Parts: sequence; structure tokens; C-alpha cells
Amino acid sequence: MKTRIVAALICLVLALPALAQQSTSPAEERLNAIIAEHWEYQLREDPVAATSVGVNDFNDRLPRVTRDDQLRRMEAEKSFLRRARDLDQSALSVEGRINADLFEWVLEDSVRAYELNLSRIPFNTFSGFFMNALTASNGVAMQDVGDYEDYIARMADIPRYFGENLDNMRVGVESGFVLPQVVIDGVLPTIRAQIKDDPAESSFFEPFRKINDRISASAQERLRQDALATIRDTVMPAFANVAAFLNEEYRASDTTGAEDLREGKDYYAFNIRRYTTLTDTTADEIHERGLAEVKRIRGEMDRLIEELEFDGGFAAFGEFLRTDPQFYASSGEQLLKEVAYVAKRIDYRMPGFFGRLPRQSYGIVPVPDEIAPNYTTGAYYGAPPGGSHGGEYWVNTFALDQRPLYEIPALTLHEAVPGHHHQNALALEMEGAPEFRRNLYFSAFGEGWALYSEKLGVEMDIYQTPYEHFGRLSYEMWRACRLVVDTGIHSQGWTRQQALDFFFDNTSLSEGNIRAEVDRYISWPGQALAYKLGELKIWELRERASRDLGENFDLREFHDVVLGNGAVPLAMLEDVVLRYVDEKLGEPAGPE
Repeated sequence: MKTRIVAALICLVLALPALAQQSTSPAEERLNAIIAEHWEYQLREDPVAATSVGVNDFNDRLPRVTRDDQLRRMEAEKSFLRRARDLDQSALSVEGRINADLFEWVLEDSVRAYELNLSRIPFNTFSGFFMNALTASNGVAMQDVGDYEDYIARMADIPRYFGENLDNMRVGVESGFVLPQVVIDGVLPTIRAQIKDDPAESSFFEPFRKINDRISASAQERLRQDALATIRDTVMPAFANVAAFLNEEYRASDTTGAEDLREGKDYYAFNIRRYTTLTDTTADEIHERGLAEVKRIRGEMDRLIEELEFDGGFAAFGEFLRTDPQFYASSGEQLLKEVAYVAKRIDYRMPGFFGRLPRQSYGIVPVPDEIAPNYTTGAYYGAPPGGSHGGEYWVNTFALDQRPLYEIPALTLHEAVPGHHHQNALALEMEGAPEFRRNLYFSAFGEGWALYSEKLGVEMDIYQTPYEHFGRLSYEMWRACRLVVDTGIHSQGWTRQQALDFFFDNTSLSEGNIRAEVDRYISWPGQALAYKLGELKIWELRERASRDLGENFDLREFHDVVLGNGAVPLAMLEDVVLRYVDEKLGEPAGPE
């Protein structure tokens, strides 16, 4: 899974060298200047995101998130947006118009988030302010004393950063814009896990376990002692303060729906647009489409059970899959080895389905122990700037009886190749493209592509047993259920138990997975809608291209076209594919 809207905003102006070469008008030069100014502004405002894209000037600090800071940023973003809209669009090149459209999209998203004051809910079960702290060293090369000192200074800034976030949550309490209690109960163990008797056991100390050997022994010892003191006296008390606040002061919601909150309808409508990139689709429409997809996929699952001649119905088959030891690894190492084997089988098939393959590699990494209990089954993180390692396919080795082996092919196709890693690595390697388009991310595109990749695995001959095929169908059903459950919880008045029951009735997902996923949707309204809606659009475009091109349809070429422009909103993706079809047919592409 991958949702980095803040990182996308930060990366926008890395495009300047390429844009300057293509500039053909004063309007395009002004666009470039606006993008450059926004880049400098964004670097100053979000040090963590700056670090994530390889800009290390602000590695000694964390963002400032007071209400005054939020209001100041909102006005700045509005100013950038006005200036971008004032440009003469007709004087921009095709690439310039694409860049302007994407720039406006993310600015509009940012402004609306500030208007809704989303800082009142600064985390979910997957990410948030304390996760920013836990990953504070990510992207830092740690080459010299200054790098380590900056990291220590960033750790020392955690109490201020946490305090500002807690103040924002207090505003949420006062205004009735709060997280449900089930979310608080889920994250508290992760927060409390950071409080150690020995600071050397903290994950914050990890960069100091093996300090760069070019640094003198005396300097290494000083850095270690400074780090230990900062973790003991500053970092761990800050986490203890968050835990106490959540446990004793925070007044969480006793319902689970976003629309139950004050301003909740606007909040959920905004999240639907943010994560699906669809501007005219309602929660009711999504709910009905989800129910239709659940019915279709359930029919395929029932047919597979019949073909296996299993003695029992859907519920009995699901119980069999959840409980039979043959479907589960006996150790974390065995699980990781199985994942690696499946990944290499997929790698072998890739050239038959893609004309372009990325140069960047990826590896398989266990989910860190301190976050694993409340973390999803798998995730993908792109390679850090500087090339110290490749992309990271995270696999959760906690609670092995909840990680069935028959789901590994679908999970790997989604998170690694041809899913997230393939798509993101290709975007980073786009030749001649502005840098922001190499890093920009839209959930509907990225997650839709990853879900499409799971089904593509059938054509790639990745699923070797009926159980793996059922695992794939269960994963597809999982994402179809998300359309029903996310809208059910946040707009249809569903309870958490209704959501859990719907998953138990329609998937073979393990109990642990189902509970973690439902709590994720409760805490992160709308994001779960991106997967299925994006996948359906890609299949719709593939079927249209195949129908229109007939014998001239080339699947490898179609895949390269879909991925060739990096991540884009679904409407823009449709324009890209239809233009490709027109050009392939020799027809005029229409007005530019």
C-alpha cells in the first residue's frame, strides 16, 4: 500500500530543469517560477518530507503544526493556487498544461484540508505524527558527525512536535471532531511499546548501533551517549505523555462513522475525492457498486469450491482455510522465504507482459516488531534517495496463524511486481519527465494498478493451486468489500460489528486481518475506496482499447502506456489511453 500526498506536494518543483528546456512562453516561465517558489516554501514547512526526497537541510527538526502555522500555510497555498490559475493556459505546452493541472490538483487538495482543519485528527492506524517520529532517520545517509547530530536534534524536537499535535487534538475534542475509541485502543500498544527500561533497546537508537567507521572512536562514543540521553530523557517521556493523554484526557467518539462527526459529511466527501480522484461520485453510488462486485466475485468463489468438491459450503471452506495448519508458516523465516520464492517466479514472467522494466531492485523486509501487532499484512516503501538500498516490500511476520500462505502470490503481485514497486520504479525512471511527475502519487491510480496486478497474475500463471486462486479471489473480494464497508461505516450507519460480519461472511481473510483492516477503515475514511474503483477503471480502459484496436492490441504496449506518465487522476488516465488508441488507429488525437 502507498499513500504519500504530502510527499507528492514536496516533489512538485524538482521538475525545473526539464521544464526550463521545454519553456516556450512567458506563461510557462511564470509557471516554472511559481513551482520553484513553492518548492522552497514546502521544504521549509515540512522537514520530514524534505528528508524523504533527499533534501537534508532540515534534518535537525520536525514540522511545526500549531493552528497559527496551519492558517499561515492555508493562505500561502491559496496564493500559489491563485497565481497558477491566473496563467494563460492556452500559452502553455502540452507538458506545461499537465504540470499546471497536477499542481492545481494538489494545491486544491491542500487548501481544502486546511479549511476542514484535519490536523484535529493527526493519525490513523497506519500513519500519523508518532509514526513520523518513529521514522525520523529514514532517508538520512548518516555519513558524518553532522548527520548524527541532526538526527539527535530531531529527536530532541519530538516533545514540542507531539505537544502541538496534542493541542490540535484538544481542539478536536472541543469541536466534536475526534477518533473513535476503537482506534485509540489499537494504537496505544504501539505508543507504549516505545517506552523502554533501557534506551539502547529503542528503535530510535538503531542508527547508532553501527556508526559510520569513518567517524573517530571518540566521536562515536560521544554520539552514542548523547543519543541514549536524548532517548531516555526526551523521546520516551514524550511517548509516555501521548499515551497518558489518549488514555486519560482524550474524549474519543463512541461511534465509528465519519459522517457522525460535526462537519462529518464534508469531511467524508473530501476524502472520497482525495483518494478516488472522482469528483462526482457519491457514497451511496459507491456502496451499491460494491454490493454488485461482492455478488459477482462471490459467484466465482462458490464455483471454485464446487470444483474442489469440498464437503461443505462457503463458510465451512473459509473456516478450513483459516484453521488448517498446512496453510501457515511455522516461523517468520519460513514465511519470508516463501514470499521470496513467489517474488522470483513473478520476476521471471515480467518480460512477457511489459515492454519496459525498471532498473531499481527491491527487497523483502519484515514489518518492524514495534508496529507489527496493529499493522497490515504487507506494504511497499520506495527506495530512499541516494540509492543505499532498493524498494522495500514489507511482510508482517507477527501472528503467523493470521498470515496464510495461499495469499502470498496475490500480496506479492500487489506490493512488489508488477504492482507498487514496478509502477513506482518506472515513474522514477521516466526520461525527460519533470521530477514531480516521477514522485506524484494518487491512491486510485497506484492502488488501482496494484489490484489490477493481482488479477493479471492469472494471465502470468502465478497462481499454482486452487487455494492460491481462492486467495486471489478473496483479496479481490476484500477490496470489493471495502467499497461496501467503508461507505457502510462512514455514511450508512454501520457498526464495527456489522463491518466485521460482512467480511467474515464474504471472505476467507483471517480474523486478525479482518479486525486490523476494519479498524484501519474506521480511522482512515475513504482511502480504502481507491483500490477497487481504480482497478475497475483500468480494466474498463483495457477492454475498450482491446475492442477498438482488435488485432493491433498489444498488452505489453497497453501496460507501458498506462504506467508511462507516472501517477495521474483517473480522468487523466482515461485521456491518456484514449489518445493512445486514437494514435494507434491513425486517427487525429483531437484538440490539445
